Amino acid sequence: MTTERVLRLLALLQRRPSWTATELAAELGVTDRSVRRDVERLRALGYPVHATAGVGGGYQLGAGTRLPPLLFDDEEAIATAVSLRLASGGTVAGTGEAALSALAKLDQVMPPRLRAEVRAVHGATDTLVGPGTEIDAELLVTLARACRDAVRVRFRYTGRGGEERERTVEPVRMVATRHRWYLMAFDVDRDDWRTFRLDRMRDVAATTWRFRPREHPDPAAYVQHSTSEAPYRHLARVRLRATAAQVRERVPPQVAKVEDAEDGWCTLTAGGNDLNWLAMHIAALDLETEVLDPPELREAAHRLAQRLTAMATPKKS
Repeated sequence: MTTERVLRLLALLQRRPSWTATELAAELGVTDRSVRRDVERLRALGYPVHATAGVGGGYQLGAGTRLPPLLFDDEEAIATAVSLRLASGGTVAGTGEAALSALAKLDQVMPPRLRAEVRAVHGATDTLVGPGTEIDAELLVTLARACRDAVRVRFRYTGRGGEERERTVEPVRMVATRHRWYLMAFDVDRDDWRTFRLDRMRDVAATTWRFRPREHPDPAAYVQHSTSEAPYRHLARVRLRATAAQVRERVPPQVAKVEDAEDGWCTLTAGGNDLNWLAMHIAALDLETEVLDPPELREAAHRLAQRLTAMATPKKS
């Protein structure tokens, strides 16, 4: 098929800097004349194929002045679609509409088998804020398929204290925050819902055990609660004189939950293992603040104020 041969020719030209017509003809199983015709077809599509005559000459793929149709392998297509999906959610300023348009074009020309894989990733992912953590594409697709097909997953997981254990879970959805990717899943051994960081997983494998989907919490809200409140010794709640939108611009969702209150105030809920640390970071927001819980946070704020006053007071000589 001519179209398939043209794509094979393009792949060959991308593989190494230069080819002779005879070499290309041998690789494609055609005549030199057919190679020349196929080169002209690539040029018509916008690919700048340069020809050099004489000894040592041949065909070389150059850089063009406009973007021609692209040739992706499976992993490249999936990675591109995932990136466009995240960008279309507004996670990169000014790129949302263009990313959505590009994603629609890519989806239109994808073969059905790849389209199904990409949509599995889309359907298995929620976004809180644009992701910034590099994640292995194979791991992402493995978990996306497991979420889509409702099959159990087994993996080795490193906990907060550094211990590693084998876990078996029923995955529901992945959630991407500004810095990390998480998996919300039902932990079979602990008989409860859990959140797992993808960068702490290894030896991830989907099993053949299909499970019946359970009623589950909202994945994005659950991950936000798990990462900003649940793991910590103390849970602080304060009122701030600002709108929730203003505070969210300065506080990532994995750090605290921010909700609108009345009369231009909002409430911030954040976890921490040290009340002095919490008092310092809340004070750093430089907003009028009222402590709701716990009462010990007021004592920590008082100690912080005394230390700052001492720092600001000149020492007598």
